[in-house]
Amino acid sequence: MLLSAPMIDLPGWLASVIGLVAITLLMTVAVAYATWYERKIVARMQLRLGPTRTGPFGLLQPIADMVKLLVKEDLRPATADRVAFELAVFAIFIPAFLAFVAVPFTSDWLISPLPLSLLYLLAISGLSFIGFLMAGWGSDNKYALLGGMRAAAQLISYEIPLILAMIGVVMVVSSADVYQIILFQDKVPLIVWQPLGFLIFLTAAIAEVERPPFDIPTGESEVAGGVFIEFSGIRWSMFQLTGYVNMYVFSLLGAFVFLGGWEWPFGRDIGWGYQLLLTVVKMSLFIFFFLWIRASFPRMRIDQLMSYAWKVLIPFALLQIFLNGLVIVYDLPDVALLVTSGAGAAALMYLAFRVVRRGEPRLPLQMVPVRATAVPSRSAT
Repeated sequence: MLLSAPMIDLPGWLASVIGLVAITLLMTVAVAYATWYERKIVARMQLRLGPTRTGPFGLLQPIADMVKLLVKEDLRPATADRVAFELAVFAIFIPAFLAFVAVPFTSDWLISPLPLSLLYLLAISGLSFIGFLMAGWGSDNKYALLGGMRAAAQLISYEIPLILAMIGVVMVVSSADVYQIILFQDKVPLIVWQPLGFLIFLTAAIAEVERPPFDIPTGESEVAGGVFIEFSGIRWSMFQLTGYVNMYVFSLLGAFVFLGGWEWPFGRDIGWGYQLLLTVVKMSLFIFFFLWIRASFPRMRIDQLMSYAWKVLIPFALLQIFLNGLVIVYDLPDVALLVTSGAGAAALMYLAFRVVRRGEPRLPLQMVPVRATAVPSRSAT
């Protein structure tokens, strides 16, 4: 358990509380520099430089932004619901950090071992829509309320394929403990046996953290910032902090469930330092993918977003469960998981490709010459 070394004799509950506080402070710093990393990566993809002025290579820019947000005035609309408005940020902020209770960073470092840690992570990550609804309702703003309703609909819709994808993993591993799932991948990561489940998880995770192109609840061109429109200062910064924390949580979950975490490919005998480094590297791959998607795709429409969840991801997630059931019931070899799930993943990618190509013009645009006509003057009329 974290902070429970032999030299420090602490009660279990106290060690868990201290560990959670330490993780909260560490993630606050990590999230602050995640903003710098995102600006740099997206700027390079767009042929820009990103932050360069504040400190060497712009490394002090997150600190400057933090100080600026802390000293800004915290405003509340006169007609807002005070209780809902002030508690909304905590309803989103607290569950995001509670998720780290069940995260095994290494084979020996975790705050509290839970037998159903995967179920806990999925359940705690699904509570954020309550805070969005509270923020939208409490702001007494039409755009905020519309953004809150969009956030609730999106999070609930994409929670279903996310859970179904994890059910397929639980069927293969026969355990809902993230620690046991990591140990199961000592030779081959689950991304090999469950490529369809991995694609479903990856898509649903982007939607759950509301990253582009799934940032419908906060679309500036549609709802003018959504639920955040009436928030400022420290409350607005806590909303943004929570978004990045959720991105870390889902990146860690993907690294543990599908990439083998700290177990694959070197095993548990490499020491906790190398295990932690391996976990950070795999987590960074997911974070880089999230940023890459942001810089590459435009925002989806709300009808496209909902249709993709209910008409594409959920049927394919049920198909993954059905295929896993066939392999398990008939005791087929492990390669059958790769073949069946790989075929489903290929079908999903082909369907997504067809949907994208459907919006492209099939023929080049033709310029039609327009003859200029003289506008009659007022004297002539």
